[in-house]
Amino acid sequence: MNLLTRQNIGLALVRIAIGITFLAHGSQKLFVWGVPGVANNFAQMGIPLPTLSAYLATAAEFGGGLFLLLGLYTRLAAIPVAFTMLVALHQVHFKGGFFLPTGFEYVLVLLASTIALGIAGGGAFALDNLRVRRATERGEGLRATGSKAA
Repeated sequence: MNLLTRQNIGLALVRIAIGITFLAHGSQKLFVWGVPGVANNFAQMGIPLPTLSAYLATAAEFGGGLFLLLGLYTRLAAIPVAFTMLVALHQVHFKGGFFLPTGFEYVLVLLASTIALGIAGGGAFALDNLRVRRATERGEGLRATGSKAA
């Protein structure tokens, strides 16, 4: 099977770019502003439960970005990341119109990309494939010995 198809390469490029973007934004929240600074900004923006929201957004962007970059649990990682973009779209950017610097065009692209990754998965070059392959091999090994998985 040829892994170097246009689809596989395209999906890997999108996943890696989105992963890097969210990892960078999560790193900024975690290491530059700190969660209390993020919570303060969220409170000023009118985001409900700003401290809890800051922790959740930081974890979603940093952790989700890392998992998307690696292609590990891609479909699951895409869910909280997409949710943060949905909140950002609704609470902050939509009222600024479509175009940047205050509009929602960038957030819309990130939202659509994470939804697409949630649907499509990580692709041929994702670590998900190694994880699934190893689980399958362990399952086949158990069947071959007559054992049953608990």
